[in-house]
Amino acid sequence: MTDALWHLPQKPLILASQSQARQALLNQAAISFTALPASIDEELIRQSAQAEGASPDEIAVLLAELKGQKIASAHPDAMVIASDQLLVCDGQIYSKPETLAAAKSQLMALSGKHHTLLTAVMLFDNGKRIWHHIARPEVTFHTLTEAEIDQYLAHIQDDALASPGSYFLEGAGIHLFADLFGDYYAILGLPLLALLPQLKLHGLTYGVKV
Repeated sequence: MTDALWHLPQKPLILASQSQARQALLNQAAISFTALPASIDEELIRQSAQAEGASPDEIAVLLAELKGQKIASAHPDAMVIASDQLLVCDGQIYSKPETLAAAKSQLMALSGKHHTLLTAVMLFDNGKRIWHHIARPEVTFHTLTEAEIDQYLAHIQDDALASPGSYFLEGAGIHLFADLFGDYYAILGLPLLALLPQLKLHGLTYGVKV
């Protein structure tokens, strides 16, 4: 059985990520791709870049580029998508929490506040970066009680450790939000509204892939 998909006829398309959310977005858009995680020490790189005075935008781009370059160098015959997301609130960059206790602290710090999700995405072709984009969706949380935060974390459990804000827009996470502004897909981790036209420009085609 064959499926009608968006695909690159001449080369593989690789997502340089182990993120289930990013993979789900491409799958839902009926795009044929392979996911390969790019193992880098994100926290060490972020801390080093911050110490050198890099802006949050620059750090998000740097992390996406290092992920993409690692996969693109190993697969120069493929087109590679790489992305990274940072949460910035009150001038502070939030990373993925290491424990549920840290996740709770993050959610309590975000309660009742406005924050930005800097989401960098880029394309590599023939082993080289050919395009990049930064989306800056903005999110406002309701003022949350400790009991509401505990309830949410009990619901998503260790999945909270996979998000820089310890939350997800999908599912029960919607109860956290008072307002959203910007690219919905960027909030989920991959700015599809900017990415898809670039993929089509570089050959993404709809048809039956056998």
